[in-house]
Amino acid sequence: MRLSLIAIMTAATLSSPALFAADLKAALATDIQALMPKVIEWRRDLHQHPELSNREFRTSKMVAIELKKLGLEVQTGIAHTGVVAILKGAKPGPLVALRADMDALPVKEQVDLPFASKATAEYNGQQVGVMHACGHDAHVAMLLGAATVLSKHQKELAGSVMFIFQPAEEGAPAGEEGGASLMLKQGLFAKNKPDAIFGIHVWPGPTGQLQVKAEGIMAAADSFEIKVKGVQVHGSSPWRGIDPVAVSGQLITALHQIPARQLDVTQAPAVMSIGQVHGGVRWNIIPEEVVLGGTVRTFDPQMREQLLAKMKHTAEHITAASGATAEFHQHSFAAVTWNDVKLTEWAMPSLNWAAGKAGVSGIKPITASEDFSFYQQQVPGMFFFLGIADAGADISKTAPNHSPFFRVNEAALENGVRALSGLAVDFLHKG
Repeated sequence: MRLSLIAIMTAATLSSPALFAADLKAALATDIQALMPKVIEWRRDLHQHPELSNREFRTSKMVAIELKKLGLEVQTGIAHTGVVAILKGAKPGPLVALRADMDALPVKEQVDLPFASKATAEYNGQQVGVMHACGHDAHVAMLLGAATVLSKHQKELAGSVMFIFQPAEEGAPAGEEGGASLMLKQGLFAKNKPDAIFGIHVWPGPTGQLQVKAEGIMAAADSFEIKVKGVQVHGSSPWRGIDPVAVSGQLITALHQIPARQLDVTQAPAVMSIGQVHGGVRWNIIPEEVVLGGTVRTFDPQMREQLLAKMKHTAEHITAASGATAEFHQHSFAAVTWNDVKLTEWAMPSLNWAAGKAGVSGIKPITASEDFSFYQQQVPGMFFFLGIADAGADISKTAPNHSPFFRVNEAALENGVRALSGLAVDFLHKG
């Protein structure tokens, strides 16, 4: 009787979810290491053939082909070019989602690489260079790597994995919808709603290091446009009209004072930047209209509403003081990327396993934004970063994302594949 009880206890221990996941992850680690040449091959191919938002035709076709080779259920054409695949484990269990974004940027590459992008495309009516200046090529390659190694162990999985290859994270072209919000609008989670979702982003941190924080990790983003309307007149007699250029100068100064002087930034960071000023066609004509465009970044919903309201109020009253008028328009691009506290705490052992000697580090809030935030409004989610700077590099001097000099240290990608695969396995077998 005693021996039977010991045998039962031993069997229960050996088959526990934690130990089973550990054995599976050991096999995954070997598989990932063997797969890395293919992951790098995918990444270089994608880097050499970048495509702008909602135009990821070649990319999505390549992704779908690779996923179908694995025998997965593949759906294409979601939000224009999105691709979604489901890997069903042999045993029942939860559904976990992993996401990668696919689009490139209107940036002319200035990195000397044999696979550097020479691609061009039309963007806002202009012919521009196109580059994976934000590392989405690496994201796609890493998620394809995770799909490949997890598929190899399908019979051992207790649950299912959803692989989301998303278009237009950088924003849909003018007049179009796109990105995470459109995927959700078209029913991404309608039939299969994940119990959790994870996303990764490369950036110039220490090589292979994973960085994360609970709660707000990236800012909400709003774009805005202000049309300042005056009265057109000859530049030699400005008193005969209303000069929207001069008024816009006053308005720009006043707007920049709002975060600095009218918001309690000890509560949360807030940034307002103007990136566009358009007006006039000739040097001696005061134009009728000047258009200002920019972005607002916030981490607190109440502060966001307060800042936008103050901007509208300021625009209307500054222009009215000179006899001009202002039209204020705002568009919400992304919510706060909010990492679920319990999920982030749970994920730390998985991240530590994935990072190995490179380690896991905390990170301060980032004022860039991510439409991954829209998934997090539907299900618990965690977004984290993978350092891809060259080994021993001075991070402060490393080209940031969106730079024409942005580059990826491919040696770091193995930890990214480990992170995505490890999180999926641990979540499905957490018990």
